[in-house]
Amino acid sequence: MRLLFAGTPEVAVPSLRALLASSHEVVAVLTRPDAAAGRGRRLVASPVAQVAQEAGVEVLRPPSPREPAFLDRLRELAPDCAPVVAYGGLVPQQALDVPTHGWVNLHFSLLPAWRGAAPVQHAILAGDEVTGASTFRLEKGLDTGPVYGLMTETVRPDDTSGTLLDRLAVAGAGLLVATIDGIADGSLTPRPQPDDGVTLAPKIDVATAQVDWTATAARVDRLVRACTPAPGAWTTLGADRLKLGPVRISDADATLLPGQIQVGKREVLVGTGTAPVALGTVQAPGKKAMAAADWSRGVRLAPGQRLGTEETAP
Repeated sequence: MRLLFAGTPEVAVPSLRALLASSHEVVAVLTRPDAAAGRGRRLVASPVAQVAQEAGVEVLRPPSPREPAFLDRLRELAPDCAPVVAYGGLVPQQALDVPTHGWVNLHFSLLPAWRGAAPVQHAILAGDEVTGASTFRLEKGLDTGPVYGLMTETVRPDDTSGTLLDRLAVAGAGLLVATIDGIADGSLTPRPQPDDGVTLAPKIDVATAQVDWTATAARVDRLVRACTPAPGAWTTLGADRLKLGPVRISDADATLLPGQIQVGKREVLVGTGTAPVALGTVQAPGKKAMAAADWSRGVRLAPGQRLGTEETAP
């Protein structure tokens, strides 16, 4: 089949490469416009655009897929199907109607669970033991279209959203190619999503990424892992904001108030609503991330000082 591939970030690259290596023809790629990056704020092409250019595939970068010029070019290309992975924009009905077999989205959850922008983060945050990926036909609703196929993936105890998404991106690429193959030979028919089990996964913002030290140790652990690498979990020490890497629930015999810091020879413990957690990496303002033990040696901590509050423990 003739395909228009829509995607933008690195997580979409395995799917594009898999489709380029398949029996189908990728006639063009739709991606977000070049964005400023780095200290010099140079305009840089998206990871998907870079792979497409290397492969000699036409790249379309409209500010919006509603642009008349893009819609005209889409009709000229006349794709049979448009696979989508993390494109980052809403596809209007005028565009949805062009491909004979519609737009097929690879979504990183087991639909109807975790519809929305941050399915992997929410799966970790909720403590899901199993997640996966789904292929479904795009329609107007938010990730509501009929499903072609599913694949499952175990959520490991130390998974961050980054490590889990990396695995799903690779395994999901195989699912997407298999879906396009099945559509092409007529062996796949999408099935409506069930009404039960719907959960939503809105984007996790910076405010949500702030650690609440009164929460359970398990909740703190999941929040930090869910927010790694983005948007990055954080807390405060006095007026300074500290970015935190993944923590470890400690079995140390220590009774600490929520947020209370205890510096040991090999680890830095912080109290939660239940057991303490051992900090992993800490990034202070204007500095690089470093091991918590190294960070603690470089700051002057008052006895009983607590993260996330101006108070000290008695």
